[in-house]
Amino acid sequence: MLKIITDSATDLPRQIVERFDLHVIPTPVVIDGQDYFDGATIHTAEFYDILDDVNRDVKTYHINPDMFEKAFRPYAERGDSVIYLCFSTGIAGTYNAANIALQNVKEDFPDFDLTIVDSRSAAIGFGLIVYKLLLLQEAGADKEKLLRAAEFFIRHVHHVFTVRTLKYLIKGGRLSKWKGTAGELLDMKPVLIVDREGSLQVLKTVRGRKKSLKALTEYVTEHIDRPKQQIMGICHGEDPEALAYTRGLLLDAVQPRELVESVIGCAIGAHTGRGIVGIVFFDEVNEEFEV
Repeated sequence: MLKIITDSATDLPRQIVERFDLHVIPTPVVIDGQDYFDGATIHTAEFYDILDDVNRDVKTYHINPDMFEKAFRPYAERGDSVIYLCFSTGIAGTYNAANIALQNVKEDFPDFDLTIVDSRSAAIGFGLIVYKLLLLQEAGADKEKLLRAAEFFIRHVHHVFTVRTLKYLIKGGRLSKWKGTAGELLDMKPVLIVDREGSLQVLKTVRGRKKSLKALTEYVTEHIDRPKQQIMGICHGEDPEALAYTRGLLLDAVQPRELVESVIGCAIGAHTGRGIVGIVFFDEVNEEFEV
């Protein structure tokens, strides 16, 4: 049997996970020295409340080889063929850890057919690629076509997002403390993208929250291809007001075939804080991979 699996950095909505009975490997987060697992033992509402508390200590680490091995072995034992789409190597070490686990499993099951794909994407950008592959598989696509589709989607996906506060980017080293503190005082907001290597880059900075949210839709309209044929994504870090405002701007500008809404989970939320808002779309549509 051919199976598509992923990890919780996709931030896929529960209804999609349940519809396809998707195996989502949970990413770990450490809170006050105790391990929790995104979407399994901790959920976003509770997580952001903890993150807001300056007295709580929150850290993350990527899924390690032992965790991956436990996830992969049942498929090897059943003789399944598997595609695992993983979190961007430009942000975390997930891909390398998964490959170490695969080699360990192959010592016992040398014919295990598992292909690990670096999504070079994050959050619902990563999630949309998984979702589109699941739709293709449902329509009868074989593994070879799914892998070609994955490579196409990875090449053409765009992520654009902004944050409400700079303090988490400063803490994580994405911004220098001096620049970040100055930016906070001036109410400067970064507009960020995930580049072609899957790394975070600051596209520009604007003054004020609403201007930063408007900048997201402006970026979309400059780069999107045939929005009426697209499944797009919009995500937020437990900030429904900002989500509603941004969704209104987006739908006034473009009318996608489907808009998937998701909440940013622990893997990214720990490094951005409450209030991150992002939009994901594709700069090219290929009819071969649309269903």
